[in-house]
Amino acid sequence: MLSAVLIAALAAGPAADGAWRTELRWHGQQARMQAQAGGRYLLSGPFGQRAVNAGAMRADTASPLFDGLFQMAQDDLAQDVVDAIRDPAYDHGRPIPCHCYVTGVKWPYVWTRDLSYSIDLGLWRLDPERARNGLRFKLSAARAPGAPGLYAMQDTGSGGSWPISTDRVVWFLGARHLLGDKGFAGATWRALRDTLAQERRYAFDAALGLYRGETSFLDWREQTYPAWTADNVAFIGQSFALSTNVLHYQALDLAAAQARARGDAGAAADYRAQADALKAAINARFWRADRGLYMSYLGGDGTPYDTYDLLGTALAVTSGLAEGERARQALANYPTWDAGSPVIWPERRDQPVYHNRAIWPFVSAYALRAARATDDPARIAHELRSIMRGAALAGSNMENYELESQAVHVDEGRLSGPVVNSPRQLWSVAAYIAAVTEGVFGLADDGRVEPKLPAALVPMLFGERKAIALDLPGRRIVLQRPERIDGDLLVADATATQGDTTTVTLKAIAAKAPPLRTGATLYAPDAPPAPVAQADGDGWRVQVDGKAVLYANGRRIGAVDGQAQLPKQAGLLCLSATRIDANGLESLHSPDTCVGAAANVGGAWPRAWKAPAGGRYRVAFDYANPHGPINTGITAAVKTLVASCDGAAPQRVPLVMPHSVGTQRSTWGTFAAKAGATCRFALEDGFNMSYLAHAVHYTGGKGGDKPLNEAELGDLVIAPLPARDTP
Repeated sequence: MLSAVLIAALAAGPAADGAWRTELRWHGQQARMQAQAGGRYLLSGPFGQRAVNAGAMRADTASPLFDGLFQMAQDDLAQDVVDAIRDPAYDHGRPIPCHCYVTGVKWPYVWTRDLSYSIDLGLWRLDPERARNGLRFKLSAARAPGAPGLYAMQDTGSGGSWPISTDRVVWFLGARHLLGDKGFAGATWRALRDTLAQERRYAFDAALGLYRGETSFLDWREQTYPAWTADNVAFIGQSFALSTNVLHYQALDLAAAQARARGDAGAAADYRAQADALKAAINARFWRADRGLYMSYLGGDGTPYDTYDLLGTALAVTSGLAEGERARQALANYPTWDAGSPVIWPERRDQPVYHNRAIWPFVSAYALRAARATDDPARIAHELRSIMRGAALAGSNMENYELESQAVHVDEGRLSGPVVNSPRQLWSVAAYIAAVTEGVFGLADDGRVEPKLPAALVPMLFGERKAIALDLPGRRIVLQRPERIDGDLLVADATATQGDTTTVTLKAIAAKAPPLRTGATLYAPDAPPAPVAQADGDGWRVQVDGKAVLYANGRRIGAVDGQAQLPKQAGLLCLSATRIDANGLESLHSPDTCVGAAANVGGAWPRAWKAPAGGRYRVAFDYANPHGPINTGITAAVKTLVASCDGAAPQRVPLVMPHSVGTQRSTWGTFAAKAGATCRFALEDGFNMSYLAHAVHYTGGKGGDKPLNEAELGDLVIAPLPARDTP
């Protein structure tokens, strides 16, 4: 039985409100669940009432609220099952046949990341063929000559899509669960090889050992990146994101396993080496020891940004990339609020609610999964309650919620939001299903039952019962509570299977996990303007706006008050500045100010240039890409610059020219040259999403009727890199 001390502690906690058995109250609002005949439920709340139909799965606990919300998730999912999809940007909004899942009420289409995360959260179990159909819809062969292969698709996005965004490899996170079908497994293997090869060619940075590209899912740049990226996304294409790199690591890990299973020892060893090297680079580059957290993204030269995201953190833990004490720290140090955990931290004071100041249930489900991996009962309970509360008060599994109120919308003038919020959002539906099947009952991918149930949830789930149960098609899982609960986490003590029933007797252990981190500063300070640098004798006089922290070429120089003097050095000097608030929290960076000798090389192709000194050089284009708006499209221009320097082997440098506002600077790459060498530059065509055969459906902009991979090219801008920045 529960000890008197534990009962008192539980009664004082967030679950004390009737133990959340039939109702919950929050900020003056109430949700109540009533069981009806035939496995149906009636949910009442601020939205009115919703009759909930019975589903194929059933939870049997002491909480009709918990059980009924599980039925509601299945009811939502049934409405996300379709035979055709549509979006205004595809086939002029006409229906496209697809026996698959749609993303939600306001997103009646199939998007690569939404579907893949939803499948990974457990939808692969419920209707494997429909899940495969959706994933097949997001594969495409190329329609351009010279680019054979099968590829996962990057959806429309910042600057004209891939490779500004490169998280299309999330496709393999979902596909890995569905390889029992031989035809689908074969297509997955082909797409895995071809997609990874393309990512390696165009998005991998050998110097840092990381893949470039936007944060996964956090794809509304003004919400999460510096404000100056609103009209210039080349920085995002140059930068490195934690979540996207972890997804590449998982794809490489899958490739190694698949190659080994297919008897290709050489390919398996190569993929394994790439995965291990990437894991080491992520842990070396993204870990911020003073915060005990993984940074969300880095600048293109490795500049650290004092910003964090929950999905990247959770994926680092669940993938095994973060291990041991570092995994526990990363999750424990990520802040929480009473309503749940924000998807980014710190928040942006000048942005409306969407990714900013928001809870997203699917990310909460990944945080719950990470909490299970680190035996953190407080975090498991916190994320589960957040997922439950949001669904109960909204009457559906919504896309997102405001962070502090967990409301589906708050009115704050231009900062109101969430700006978009869809009912029965697919990955939110998957999140609730995962919270029950995996989070409470411990159902693992391989069918084992490994519960890790916080003692704090016992009053809600067990009440006076000795056991709770989960009924799945063809299987029943029963959890039996221990006689005494003298720890904070219930785990398996004994497991027995008879027929289709698995019974787990639980025991209590002391997890010794840290408490939730509460009371963190909500907002980051505002970023300062770009530094101003002027030549001053043998150095540079650098002026900043007030007190700031100065960075040069990716490295922290230190605190500056108004002005600093830096020595001149051979090579490019790129400066940025941040502010630090009274709590030690750092702002995002200002735009860069780059000074130093640079050559502009124009004219007809091939272009020629003579190296004034030996070493490595940074190269980029001045360009304009008018083929689409900054925030969407499929026509980011991608070219390979081939540098041939006096008999040396040609060096290939991929450069990306996203949709632009007027003339801008492309992403940059590096090449080496000896002193006095004449380098001749030629261009090779690259690849973008308009080259995929599936792009023929895209009618929302250019690149659908035929491939389009062009930009108006100005000068090549070549600048020497300092010796210490040479790899």
